[in-house]
This record gives sequence, structure tokens and C-alpha cells, in this order.
Amino acid sequence: MYFSEKLKKFKNLKHCFFSKNNGFSKGIYSTLNCGKGSKDNQEDVLKNLKHVSELMAVPYKNLILMHQSHSNKVLIIDEKNKEDKNFFADAIITKLKGVALGVLTADCVPIILFDYKNNIIGCIHAGWKGALSGVIENTIDKFKELSNNNDIVASIGPCIGKTSYEVDKKFYSYFLKETKKNEIFFKKENNQKFKFDLRGYVQNKLKKMKVEEIDNINFDTFGDQANFFSYRRSQKLGEEDYGRCISTISLLKD
Repeated sequence: MYFSEKLKKFKNLKHCFFSKNNGFSKGIYSTLNCGKGSKDNQEDVLKNLKHVSELMAVPYKNLILMHQSHSNKVLIIDEKNKEDKNFFADAIITKLKGVALGVLTADCVPIILFDYKNNIIGCIHAGWKGALSGVIENTIDKFKELSNNNDIVASIGPCIGKTSYEVDKKFYSYFLKETKKNEIFFKKENNQKFKFDLRGYVQNKLKKMKVEEIDNINFDTFGDQANFFSYRRSQKLGEEDYGRCISTISLLKD
């Protein structure tokens, strides 16, 4: 369990970046796999999610997750839709108290956000596709829809590190099409291979959206096999599937 020093200061807030440990799953999913979309035993996944709910001090039905697809879609959770349970998005925000928003990752970037001026919380699943196509910008815009005078704190969670994330020239070209300035997030290995700083790229996007207060839970999910699931590592090891870590945030009831 990992926590943001910036977010810990707020007494009306509960949050956590969970590791892959202290759960019920077995084998390659050992042990806190929270991915319903994985091939893990679904009873074990349910036990894990209920365990997370207990630690977040919310009923399981109030743990709100997304059907993530590397999109740039953002949804506002309110009294009307909170029971739906089918949120097809890669970011969600809410002003509701007593619910926990969750994001699942296995190398992608989990970002949790708190607008302390207006009591709005949010979480973002920022893989390279979603980050490149605007999921971060769209999320901050949604915060502004709820209130246009924001003071947002962002915490960027564990994700694949810049020394572990090898990409090819085609991948590199996608980011240079956005702006040549993105070159700073790449380290050239040879004419065909680069290392990509996804964390740095995401942080830069937040800063561009005028989010000034940012901290990093700076762990490399690919490199730290003891504590994190990793899609890339599972592929390298030839495993048929992979677990997902969960990151959560909740506004406490008065």
C-alpha cells in the first residue's frame, strides 16, 4: 500500500495505491489481482475487491470501477448513474461522498486527483494511447464543468519506468506528430529503439493543464516484480495473462 504525501494532508479524503500483495489470488495472479477482465478465478477477484472496499471503508457496491479501453473518455459519477456499474471510460470524477473511485493498471499510469476547493475527486487510467489522445486534458475539463475555479492536487502512481519501457520508431513518431517537444521524453537506444518516459510525459500534460501540485509514487512496475503486476513483464516471461493493481480515492462522509 502506497500513499501520496500531498493527499495524506486532507482529513476528508482516503486514498491508496495498492500493491499486488495481501490478496487471495493464486499463481500468476498472486495475490491482490483486482482485474475482473483477467482470466483469474472470479471468486478470488471478488474477494480481492471486497478486501479493497473494506480497507477504503466503503461498501463493496460503492467501489466504482471502469471498463477501461485506452480511450480518452471521461465520465462524471453522480446520484443518477452511480448504481449503473457499467462505466465505459478511462477516467471518472465525482463529488459524491462515501464512494471509492478505482483505476486498474499493470504498467499504465494510475493518476488520482483531488480538487480541495470544490471537493471533487477523480482517477485516470493513462496508458500511452489515452495520454496521447487527451484523457488527461479531458479529465481536467470535466473538473471545470463541475466547478470552474479549481485547486487540484494530482498523484501519479506506480507505472512502467523509463529505463524499462522500450519502444520502436513508429511509436516514437506518434508522439513527435503531436509536437517535436516530445523528444525530451525519449532516449535513443539505436536507429530503431527508444526508451520512453511515460511518467514524465503524463506529468507534463498535467502541468500544461495548470495542475501545479503533483507528486509521484515513483516505482517501476516492470522492474519491481515483488510488488506490482506488469503486462510487459508477463509477455516477456511468456505468461498467458497478468494481474491488475488497483488505485483508489474516496471522499469521506461528514
